[in-house]
Amino acid sequence: MKKNVFNRITPLALAIILGIGIGFFFIQGRVNVEEKEIDITLLATSDIHGRFMPWDYASDEPNLEGSLTQLQTLIKEVREENPHTILLDAGDTIQDNYAEVFNDQSLSPLMVAMNEMGYDAWALGNHEFNFGLDELEKITSQYKGPKLAGNSYKENGERFLPAYTIIEREGIKIGIIGMVTPMVTEYEKDTDHLDGVVIKNVIEETKKAVAELDGKVDAIIGLVHMGLENELGVPETGVKDIANAVPELDAVFAGHDHVLIEKEEVNGVLVTEPNRYGTHLSRIDLTFQHQGDHWVLQAKDATVIPVVAADGSIAESDKELETLLKPYHDIARAESNKVIAELKGTDLVPKDVIKGIPTVQIQETPLTDFLHEVMLYYSEADVVAHQIDNDQASLDRGPIRKKDIGHNYQFADGDVSVYRVTGKELKEYMEWAAGYFNTARSGDVTISFDKSRRSAEEGTNDIFGNVKYEIDLREQSGHRIKHLRKLDGTPIKSDDQLTLGMNSDRMEFLRSKGELFEGKKFKKIWASQDESAYGATEGSIRNLAIHYLQQVQKGEYKPDLQTNWRIVGIDTESADYSAVVYLANKGIIEIPSTKNGKGTNIESINVTDPISKPMVKKLALKANVSEEPFAEVKTTGDFYQKLAQVLKESESVKK
Repeated sequence: MKKNVFNRITPLALAIILGIGIGFFFIQGRVNVEEKEIDITLLATSDIHGRFMPWDYASDEPNLEGSLTQLQTLIKEVREENPHTILLDAGDTIQDNYAEVFNDQSLSPLMVAMNEMGYDAWALGNHEFNFGLDELEKITSQYKGPKLAGNSYKENGERFLPAYTIIEREGIKIGIIGMVTPMVTEYEKDTDHLDGVVIKNVIEETKKAVAELDGKVDAIIGLVHMGLENELGVPETGVKDIANAVPELDAVFAGHDHVLIEKEEVNGVLVTEPNRYGTHLSRIDLTFQHQGDHWVLQAKDATVIPVVAADGSIAESDKELETLLKPYHDIARAESNKVIAELKGTDLVPKDVIKGIPTVQIQETPLTDFLHEVMLYYSEADVVAHQIDNDQASLDRGPIRKKDIGHNYQFADGDVSVYRVTGKELKEYMEWAAGYFNTARSGDVTISFDKSRRSAEEGTNDIFGNVKYEIDLREQSGHRIKHLRKLDGTPIKSDDQLTLGMNSDRMEFLRSKGELFEGKKFKKIWASQDESAYGATEGSIRNLAIHYLQQVQKGEYKPDLQTNWRIVGIDTESADYSAVVYLANKGIIEIPSTKNGKGTNIESINVTDPISKPMVKKLALKANVSEEPFAEVKTTGDFYQKLAQVLKESESVKK
């Protein structure tokens, strides 16, 4: 039997051994604490604009590209991955997509959703101020978390809203500084929506907030309803200027610009922006290490999480949140289905002649004339322009519901702003718009679209009203607008002074870097969304169209085709064209598209090109006919005519 070793150790020796062991334990413990790392994840949304459910209420159609309920699924996944997660929003939440329907009700679905999702802070955007301070207080008071807008002040010098909040996770304190774009004063200049509120310099207020947070937090994050670049060239209205002036910021969640910025570093400050309409989450990961008695930020990174992944998979809508929001969903849909007028006489959009080539994009339609009619009535401009961004636009005779307007004019932000332009500038704009089409080759029998323009996120096929013109596709881009004149036939000269009514976003795009009117200034003389006109909500083209049908047309509308423009240079009268129409509608001839299908009708069908034997074999097989009748054909046109004839004869025999 072994003797207990402790029997041979004197009490003094035992005390020494135990002391050394305890000392080692505490030393080891301290080392572990000092080496301990914790990751904090911050998620941010911005520019949700009423997308609480995956639904476009203006058109009463599902929209799975983004919503709070889909973001909730992604947020839950991140929280499961890292319990130390903070959720933020950078503003423009309570306006658009019928969110205004709930302004006079007890609860807004956006506030219900944000509370349920556990948002830790919300920096207000400019659109939060669209309805005045009383409405702002009524809606935002429903939100349970801190609301931020540090550059907003009361006239007595007190802050209107806090500049920051401190959020703690695992003993780590994160300072969140919230700011609204200084341009809100410009947007609301003709309203009383900011009465009693002063918007101050955003850089100075950010510096002030940083100073107030000094020594209180372990990291500082900006939650800023501003884009990366200065807006309209106005200094200190962009995140870049803030980052360059306030390098104490560790990172910034941007918003307002409706763009996707995965990660950009400015003066050591990390910047990310989650696009718009709930399509993405911006994510910032911070790694802290415990040193001494405080935490030190060791690393930071940013990325974005899409609702629609690169492989096409779509984030599911969270069922629990959907159930909570269902009553509001039903209210918004009921509003969308209200009948506002009766359409008489003719349908607003003729049926497509060729499947895959949308008629609404290649010729004048009663729909485009109607929208021009609305714009001209309210703006009193000499010329108006708009774009149709829905290839499936349609409205048949019968009841017109609110949703029909949203379906056919899908740009929710569309307004009418009137600018002073010359005849030369108008023609330059029209030439830019006509660049949407491909130049016609000899033998082309279909109108097709420029691949890059067609594949772009937003439509750029602008159509012009209250003027007559032709687009000659035989000419190169920049030289296609022919016979430009007023409706009475008077030619429009280069030095003519005109008023042009158009969407303000389009004008700012054309004035942006690298575009048609880069840096050029145009005098704006009227805007439908000014409070002196119809306001931010009622001044949208959608709502003006509804008002026009109800109040001006007294609930009944009969289209009157203006016959003011057309495309020339494509032969649509030949037998070759008729054969192409027949074969394309049978699915034998395919309308060329990009591989991902985003860009459709990107190449014209030509009838003078040589036809190869493999092509004859392929299309004959597709048509389920023998190749023999086509042995002597030389051109695509000859083949198309012969193939159409064979098929029609076969159909006749079967009958």
